[in-house]
Amino acid sequence: MEEAGALPLASLTAWRAVITRGQVRPGDRVVVLGIGGGVATFALQIARAAGATVIAASSIQAKLQRARELGADVAINYTSEDWEKIVLERTGGGADVIIDSAGKETWGKALRALRPGGRLVTFGATTGRATEVDIRQVFWNQLSILGTTMGSPREFAAILQLYEAGCVKPVVDSVFPLRDAPAAHHRMDEGQQFGKIVLVP
Repeated sequence: MEEAGALPLASLTAWRAVITRGQVRPGDRVVVLGIGGGVATFALQIARAAGATVIAASSIQAKLQRARELGADVAINYTSEDWEKIVLERTGGGADVIIDSAGKETWGKALRALRPGGRLVTFGATTGRATEVDIRQVFWNQLSILGTTMGSPREFAAILQLYEAGCVKPVVDSVFPLRDAPAAHHRMDEGQQFGKIVLVP
């Protein structure tokens, strides 16, 4: 039941970001920023199932270890390492796709870490909704900035097929009874969770 509760919206958002909007294909190099969130953990798994090499980034070392266990090929701490430089080095010139939910604090480096023709897919603004972009970087490098959110019944059917095949699995961080919803919110506010926080009746 906990997995059923963790699956729907996060996996659907991730599928649409990675597959429908990001157009990830076998051999692509994909960066998932903010690994540890529910959508990000699904995005990592979906990109791997699509045949991509995945680089996960977080500010918390324990989350990076969990990301490796989940299938990340490379894990970067973006507070203690120059993640833009590492991405450029490890991909041989830039990522094909970067999946981002942070917004304000990540867009500048994300655009510089893409290869020419690369795609930045965004579905959130957890660090702020306003940012500055060097427009020249976008047009000179033929970059695409793609917004996305949620998904369709057809996309949800596709993610269910992946789930049934064992290619993706909801990552449940913790389970709280509904009466303890304030404690669940506190857990989320701490930013230490890896995966979904689930409330049960």
